[in-house]
Amino acid sequence: MVEAEPAGGNPTEVNLTQAKARLSELLDKVEAGREFVITRRGKAVAHIAPAARPRKPLPLKDLAGFRAAMPRLRRPAAELLREVRDEGY
Repeated sequence: MVEAEPAGGNPTEVNLTQAKARLSELLDKVEAGREFVITRRGKAVAHIAPAARPRKPLPLKDLAGFRAAMPRLRRPAAELLREVRDEGY
């Protein structure tokens, strides 16, 4: 059965028979961020991991404070970017 959380973030080993019998359960746990190594006769044959890592929310309060602390530009940013582009930088 696949119940124990891996120690130190290491993938949990699951033998092929368990993986076949509980594939849907394994995939639910993979979606939640867990990783598994499927073994056959004690040797690793596959590593199942989430397709995309879960995103962490942006620290909006920190970003707003950072933005407020930045000095105001004398000219619009688009104008500055065009100038840099046209000068060949």
